[in-house]
Amino acid sequence: MANALLDFSNERFVLLSESCIPVYNFPTVYEYLINSEHSFVESYDDDSSQGRGRYNRHMAPHIKLYQWRKGSEWFELNRQLAVIMVADYKYYALFRKYCKPSCYPDEHYIPTYLNMFHGSLNANRSLTWVDWSRGGPHPARYGAPSITAEFIQAIRNNGTFCMYNSRPTSICFLFARKFAPNALESLLNLASTVMDF
Repeated sequence: MANALLDFSNERFVLLSESCIPVYNFPTVYEYLINSEHSFVESYDDDSSQGRGRYNRHMAPHIKLYQWRKGSEWFELNRQLAVIMVADYKYYALFRKYCKPSCYPDEHYIPTYLNMFHGSLNANRSLTWVDWSRGGPHPARYGAPSITAEFIQAIRNNGTFCMYNSRPTSICFLFARKFAPNALESLLNLASTVMDF
């Protein structure tokens, strides 16, 4: 993020992995992000062993248990929040020192920090659709046989409603994961018809 901030034309910062895909074309994604009043970081209180159970009491008094949050590591920040996150030393140092396995900073640092100081600037949701319906520690993974126009449309129109600039919308996810390398050719075959690329 610090390197991306060096380019002053960068206004929005999205973290994706090699297994993520866009589910809309670039103009749609760009307009959605550039016109958003909020950033998109999932941040919630999880009282299980995967949430509050990862809190280290040595983080107090700077970070208290009730402030501890969990969220997806796939985030989007506007430039203002990206600068704030990169400039933070105090809280990041606490995470470096005390957030050790099974605590994962990528799931806790940004959600906790934003919750503590900038919650009103956060939509408190991820823009990346993930299928956790199969259970377990990892989401479902989709390969070539799963890739159809209907599947991409189902991700777009999955019945979810969310808030965008204080208004309800059905466009909640701009990206999706988790896609296997063998899905690439099938995805490219849909690029011109479904994705408008």
